[in-house]
Amino acid sequence: MAMPKSNQMWEPISTAQPSELDVSRTQELQKLMENAGLYESREEALKRQEVLGRLDQIVKSWVKKVTEAKGYNEEMVEEVNAVIITFGSYRLGVNGPGADIDTLCVGPRHATREEDFFGELHRMLSELPEVQELHPVPDAHVPVMKFKFNGVSIDLLYANLGLWVIPDDLDLSVPCFLQDLDEKSVLSVNGSRVTDKILRMVPNVQSFQTTLRCIRYWAKQRGIYSNVAGFLGGINWAILVARICQLYPTALPSLLVSRFFKVYSQWRWPNPVLLCPIEGGSLVLQSWDPRRNFRDRNDLMPIITPAYPCINSSYNVSSSTLCIMQQEFQRGNNICEAMDASVTGWNSLFENFLFFEAYKNYLQIDITARKEIDLMNWQGWVESRLRLLTSKIERDTRGMLQCHPHPGECLDKSKKFHRCYFMGLQRKPGVCAQEGEPFDISFTVEEFKNTVGMYTCKKPGMWIGVCHIKRNNIPLFVFPGGVRPARPKRVARENGAAAEADEAGNGKKRKIDESITGHKLRKYDSMAGTRNSPLAVEAKVEDCSITARCPIVDCSQSCLGVEGPFRFNPPVGASSSVGCSSSSTAVEILVSDLVPAPSVCQQGSSKEHDRFQDDAQSTGEVQQNFGEGTRVENDGVQQGVATSKDCSNIFRNDGGVEELEPTAPSSNAVSAAYLAPKPVIKFNFTSLVLRLFGNMSLDSEGNFGTNGYLVLSGLKIQEKTEVKAGEEVS
Repeated sequence: MAMPKSNQMWEPISTAQPSELDVSRTQELQKLMENAGLYESREEALKRQEVLGRLDQIVKSWVKKVTEAKGYNEEMVEEVNAVIITFGSYRLGVNGPGADIDTLCVGPRHATREEDFFGELHRMLSELPEVQELHPVPDAHVPVMKFKFNGVSIDLLYANLGLWVIPDDLDLSVPCFLQDLDEKSVLSVNGSRVTDKILRMVPNVQSFQTTLRCIRYWAKQRGIYSNVAGFLGGINWAILVARICQLYPTALPSLLVSRFFKVYSQWRWPNPVLLCPIEGGSLVLQSWDPRRNFRDRNDLMPIITPAYPCINSSYNVSSSTLCIMQQEFQRGNNICEAMDASVTGWNSLFENFLFFEAYKNYLQIDITARKEIDLMNWQGWVESRLRLLTSKIERDTRGMLQCHPHPGECLDKSKKFHRCYFMGLQRKPGVCAQEGEPFDISFTVEEFKNTVGMYTCKKPGMWIGVCHIKRNNIPLFVFPGGVRPARPKRVARENGAAAEADEAGNGKKRKIDESITGHKLRKYDSMAGTRNSPLAVEAKVEDCSITARCPIVDCSQSCLGVEGPFRFNPPVGASSSVGCSSSSTAVEILVSDLVPAPSVCQQGSSKEHDRFQDDAQSTGEVQQNFGEGTRVENDGVQQGVATSKDCSNIFRNDGGVEELEPTAPSSNAVSAAYLAPKPVIKFNFTSLVLRLFGNMSLDSEGNFGTNGYLVLSGLKIQEKTEVKAGEEVS
């Protein structure tokens, strides 16, 4: 008898016992991570425990002072308590040397966040000689106090529960503790609740920890580990790995890593990743539900936390960063397939991505302040807004320009109170651009700078500048040792051993044989200038005139201004000779072959999906669910692909599963993000000449639809005229 569909999606794909090959590869993987220095020493682990013990004593002393100062009796002062709870990578057991410790201070109801935590406790910490770099951030989305305690970095959150006395063995997994908490307290407590529930839901904690440590290392090496930059952070990667552990409960880390890339290279976003059904609660706390919450329908890569309230932990992901991560998932899957053919090893998976060699065009964002404390506050604010620049560029270029934020700051030691950020720019793969037509993003940049400038705590000297630089002009301080590495003839985001290089001198191309014992690594290149498809492109950026000088001493860069008009790229299929004003920065895409190439960031390869379906028909084990979708077993290798057939089994409440309301289409979120209805444009004019591209009707009042685009300059139109592509009318 078939199991109910609502239970099938939570069943494992395979429970096969590990093979000798799995054991051998797992040992190789663990040795590689040890050699990479991913494990902290015993001395450092003991030091962290001592710091946490000392911090726990401090908060207990603090809450007694607060209680006494507020006039409570001696008995209450004696019984009052506060506790320190860890979460994040330290609680998960995957922290490395030098990593910070995420901690939560839980206090009683009368110890407030604003007055007592950021007031009295901050004062007490500032007086301790072992505390350095104390930096409170009370206005953050989740208020936090950052500092170093005896050299150990601490991120300290706070929540005051509706209790007079906090027990030392407090269990925050009980939902009743969320009663009457404000939003910031719920967010603060949620980190600990999610971490503990993940550990309870994985079948083998040790295999989970080894796999997660490996995936975190891989993500950092490939430049996609940063929640702030629009990629994924620690909790996101933990949930993704935990789901694979659920699907393969008996697998060793080597197989779990392979299945991680197999599953997520085929995942059909925006279908959510879930560890358990989304449960409703008795409290008025909103969980992720695209059936009711319109904002949830816009999430591109929903990764849902398992603890109530269940929320999307990856709301920062943009169309550009999702596409980049999909490329990396595919690259990882290709390398794992090559490992199955015994033609490569683990080292190729963890090759460092050369960000500053990957693109021809970059945006450089500089920030300065007059004092160290001002720079820390200003930096926190700017970093929280950097993802807006990516989304604004995607919006204003209709998704045709892809932005790759560098995951982290760059420090020029020759300049005081200065930080620098970079963003790679290229035409999005699979999007056909027109010869000579630029992307003018000067207005976009100015809008971003105005948004950042709205900082309520802004002080004199806080400044931000954005300028365009080419690859050859990247400042030396971003490179290790301040030395620019010798650049290879081609730098691209390649797959395994597949590569293509231009020969020196005559420009001819040489293709390296990529056939390896019957296994081909699937080729793709996401970087500008690659020619692995019929569509060959060259990205170049026009020089920008100096519109504002950077106040940084000896800075030779110019900042983006807003002089000149703002223009969109023309519709696909048109051609133009429109230039860009010299006062604006524009990324210009030159097309030498108008045969479009398939997009490498398409939501699920149709060819791959057909292969999965064929395998499924042969085994009779196709299961199509919303969260995990099609499950296939073929020759002992089972794979998971998400589809959007049914989402009724991911939501759970006491009254049973209710009928779903219509939801937004989710088959291709990346494309849908920038495919907007064509607007009707109206010009009021008396004289002009028009060259129209694409067929359209034009009347004397200047009304027309945007089936093409036009170039305007001097002649008169008196009556309605039917115009065909390429004609001039007057």
